[in-house]
Amino acid sequence: MATVIAGARRRAVRDGDAQIDTAHLLHGLLESDPDVREVFPGGTPQVIRLLGYLVQRVIGYGLRWSGTVEVSGAAPSAGSGLAGWSPAATAALDAAVRRAASRGGSRAGGLDLLAAFVRDRECRAMEVLRRAGVAVEPLVTALAVETCQQSTG
Repeated sequence: MATVIAGARRRAVRDGDAQIDTAHLLHGLLESDPDVREVFPGGTPQVIRLLGYLVQRVIGYGLRWSGTVEVSGAAPSAGSGLAGWSPAATAALDAAVRRAASRGGSRAGGLDLLAAFVRDRECRAMEVLRRAGVAVEPLVTALAVETCQQSTG
């Protein structure tokens, strides 16, 4: 997760974004976590399409988000959270930690964070997944199966 967070922070600064959002985190997950890449139905072609979409965001797609706070159903109010993080990103990180603890893990992993995005259908990461053509329900199923396997381990 440290690599994902560092990459998200670097992307936000490079892109001139005021806050690290869930799309920055998703980009980091796809680049650095093989377990996350494996869980996508459709495999490598789906991940390549997602990474291409995220690169498009960097070169112009995200301009409509520039200067705005990421809005999300799972996020706390806009005034709370971690400084420099969107409320939705803060909520996702918290949800990932809770998910890890619920399965007996001592640390949140990439799949925990991806599951947090999937639960919050209004975050930017989910908007990216939808616009890139990812079928969300098979992803939800794959994450549930993965959780069961980790719990019974």
